[in-house]
Amino acid sequence: VIIDYSAPNIAKRFGIGHLRSTIIGQAIYNLHRYLGYEVIGDNHLGDWGTQFGKLLYMIDREKPGELSLDLLEELYIRYHQQAESDKGLEEEARKWFRKLEEGDAIARELWKKCVDVSMGEFNRIYKLLGVRIDESYGESFYENKMGEVIEEAKAKGIARQSEGAWVIETPGIDAPLMLVKSDGGTTYATRDLATLKFRQKKWQPKKIIYEVGGEQTLYFRQVFAAARLLGYADKETELVHTRHGLYLSAGGKKFSTRKGDSIKLEEVLEEAIERARKLGNTDQAAVVGIGAVKYFDLMHQVQSDIVFDWEKIMNLEGNSGPYIQYTFARTQSVMGKVQNFSYNELSLYEGQLHPEEETIIRWVYKFSEVVEESAGRYAPNLLANFLYELAQRYNTFYNKHSILTPQGGTEAELQRIRLFRLLLTEATGQVLKNGLNLLGIQAPERM
Repeated sequence: VIIDYSAPNIAKRFGIGHLRSTIIGQAIYNLHRYLGYEVIGDNHLGDWGTQFGKLLYMIDREKPGELSLDLLEELYIRYHQQAESDKGLEEEARKWFRKLEEGDAIARELWKKCVDVSMGEFNRIYKLLGVRIDESYGESFYENKMGEVIEEAKAKGIARQSEGAWVIETPGIDAPLMLVKSDGGTTYATRDLATLKFRQKKWQPKKIIYEVGGEQTLYFRQVFAAARLLGYADKETELVHTRHGLYLSAGGKKFSTRKGDSIKLEEVLEEAIERARKLGNTDQAAVVGIGAVKYFDLMHQVQSDIVFDWEKIMNLEGNSGPYIQYTFARTQSVMGKVQNFSYNELSLYEGQLHPEEETIIRWVYKFSEVVEESAGRYAPNLLANFLYELAQRYNTFYNKHSILTPQGGTEAELQRIRLFRLLLTEATGQVLKNGLNLLGIQAPERM
C-alpha cells in the first residue's frame, strides 16, 4: 500500500491547511501498518510548476539577498497583488518557468535555494508533529519522466489537440484532462501520471491512497481514469482519493496564502504548547498541546470542514486529546500504586459484574474491530471517537467503584475484585495508549 500525504508546497510556510493531509495520512499509514500491510509513505512535494515562474521572476526583479521562507511567501503574495493590475506579469512568470524547465543555470540555482530553505523549515515542523514519511519524491523528480508520458499518450491516441493544448478525454467525465498547455508547459496531471507510472514500476502496489483535499475530487477522477487508459495502473491496483475537508476561519471562510490570510501551523503549535502549559502540564506541555491539535483534527470526519476552535481543542472534560491523555495517565497512576501482584490468582473471575465493569470489557474487546474499520474506511475519526467513549466509560467506572479498596466481602473475595479491577484498568490503559499512538499522539504517564 502506498500512501501519498502531506505534500506541502515549496516556498510557502506550512499553513494550518497542510495539517490535515499530514496527520490524516500518517494515521492511515499507522493503521494499515498495524494491521500487517507493507506500507510506503510518499511525500509528493510541490517543488515544481508555474508558481515557481512567479517566484523566480520576483526574486530576479527584487534581488532580496538571503532568502527565508517568510520572504518567499511575501514575494508570492506581492506578485499576485501586482498581477491583478499588471497582466504582463503572467507572461513574465511563464517565461521564467520555461527557463526552469529548459535547465537555465540561474533559474535552477534560484529554485534550488527555494527548495533548501523550505525543506529546512518543513523538517522542523515534521519533528514537532512527530511525523516521519518514508520517501519524498517531489514533483521535480518527475521532470525528466514527463516527456515519455506525453509521447505515450499521443502514440496510443489517448491525447488529442485542443486549442493548441494536448488533453485526455476520459470515459464518463465531461471535462478533459489537460496534459500539455498551449504554451508547451506541463501540468499537475503530467506529473501525477508520471508519478503513477513510476510507483507502479518501482513498488507494484495493490493500492495507492491519495490523502488530498476534497477540492481535487474531479481532478483525481480524471487522473485515475487517464492512468487506466495509459496502462499505468493495473486492474488489480486500487486507486483511492480520501478527500479531506478544509480548515475554516471563525467566519466560515477558507484561508488563502495568495491573499495573505493563512494561519501558520508553527504558530498554532506554539500556541497549543503554551495553552497546555497554562493548564498545568508544565513537563508535558508539548505532548499535550500538539496532541490536542492533532486529536481535534482527527476526531472529525475526514470529508468535513473544520472551524478552528481553541476552547474545544484544549477542553479537559469533553471530546479532546487532553481528556483521553488524562484518562490514560489516570490508569497509570492507579497501576503505579500497586506492587508485587500477580494475575495468576485470577484464573477465572466468578463475581457479579457491575454494569460499569461489563461495558469496559465490551469496549476493550471492540478495539481490533474499530482499528480494522478505521483503516478500511480511511476514517481515523472512528478510532478517535472510540477512544473518547472508552475514556468516558473508564472514568464513570473509576468514580463509582473503588479499585484498590473494594468493600463488602471476605478478604479472598475482595482480593479477586481488586485484581479484576486492576486488570480492567491495565487493559483500558493499554488500549488508550495503542489507539493514541495509531493516531500519532503520545500518551503521557503523568499529567
